[in-house]
Amino acid sequence: VQLQASGGGLVQPGGSLRLSCAASGFTLDHYAIGWFRQAPGKEREWVSCISSSDGITYYADSVTGRFTISRDNAKNTVYLQMNSLKPEDTAVYYCAATSFRCRTYYQGYDYWGQGTQVTVSS
Repeated sequence: VQLQASGGGLVQPGGSLRLSCAASGFTLDHYAIGWFRQAPGKEREWVSCISSSDGITYYADSVTGRFTISRDNAKNTVYLQMNSLKPEDTAVYYCAATSFRCRTYYQGYDYWGQGTQVTVSS
């Protein structure tokens, strides 16, 4: 069972990135998938989640209107489209899976990807 997060990089303020979370060893559509981020010296912060059964999406206030989470079940992958990026979005982004409903706390997730660095800077 493995999650692989990718798609991070360096982008200027106002730019966009799309993160991917690919699963191997299990079927993603049986799980709610969350994205978290952690900046240096800060606690891990919940960003977004998509539910397993009905695809309902949830967002932290700080990213609402700028980020969009989606899933492609055929590719066993969840995406996080990030637009209008700000320097405060700089962090390592992690995807995680839970067999329960979406949770906003990291302890509620069973499987984690390794993280991908997002840096927003001019």
